[in-house]
Amino acid sequence: MEKLRIIFMGTPEFAVGILDTIIKNNYEVVGVITAADKPAGRGQKIKYSAVKEYALANNLTLLQPTNLKDENFLAELKALNANLQIVVAFRMLPKIVWEMPSLGTFNLHASLLPNYRGAAPINWAIINGETKTGVTTFFIDDKIDTGAMILNSEINIEPEETAGQLHDRLMHLGSTTVIDTLKVIENGNVTTTIQEDNDDIKTAYKLNKENCKIDWTKSGAEINNLIRGLSPYPASWCYLKDQNEELNIKIYEAKLISESHSYEIGKLISSKKEIKIAIKGGFIQLLSLQFPGKKRMLASELLNGVSFSEAAKVY
Repeated sequence: MEKLRIIFMGTPEFAVGILDTIIKNNYEVVGVITAADKPAGRGQKIKYSAVKEYALANNLTLLQPTNLKDENFLAELKALNANLQIVVAFRMLPKIVWEMPSLGTFNLHASLLPNYRGAAPINWAIINGETKTGVTTFFIDDKIDTGAMILNSEINIEPEETAGQLHDRLMHLGSTTVIDTLKVIENGNVTTTIQEDNDDIKTAYKLNKENCKIDWTKSGAEINNLIRGLSPYPASWCYLKDQNEELNIKIYEAKLISESHSYEIGKLISSKKEIKIAIKGGFIQLLSLQFPGKKRMLASELLNGVSFSEAAKVY
């Protein structure tokens, strides 16, 4: 059995859950690599990554390279004398980095590869109406999420589950899967499975303003899946027009109602307690939303201070 000396690479909260599990299972983490600090928010204050916050709190050796091919960084990395690297939600590594440790570099990806390679696997699994997803560990190669698979674990996606809720469950599942992967590597009996490409593989495209916009002409299930799959971040959105005012609103939570009606698609119907949008074969009831410059709130809270005319519609 070879004693592992691990370098961990990651940035967001998802990666923190995995790193914390590695530490609590008494594995030796000789270094942590995370994104460089950057200004964020309206005040443009310097914001640390979630992984940096964790590393500082736990007195872990921390590196924050801006250039992964920089000679100084490569020298620092080599000096840590790791024999294994673990990557969770970081960035694409150059070959000189991922081939450095003797036992290789493996990645934890939040999907059942080869499906949903890419930047947003949790979101797209829900957006596309999947009923199952999972996590996969694989050895990194020179492409994105294509390397030889080590282990995977599967879970069901609940009918009304949001991306945020699934994120948390996959983080726990991923933690267990990473520990199982470490055990087979340190015992020297790791086996891998080559990913097979085919035309049916689904991709986890990077999320942008265009693919987060709600198309109200789609089916109720598709609209509901988009809202769930983008909640709480980055959130689905649409335009709301009422009288001469046009607003860009975010929608975080909704309910699909199947019901015959004669309303025009996109018409907004409101009462003192609820907001509904007319769609094909029913309505989308808005439960939680955000207006520009306002905080996220329940529809019932919003209606305490906002009213809509008969002409109100979304698009």
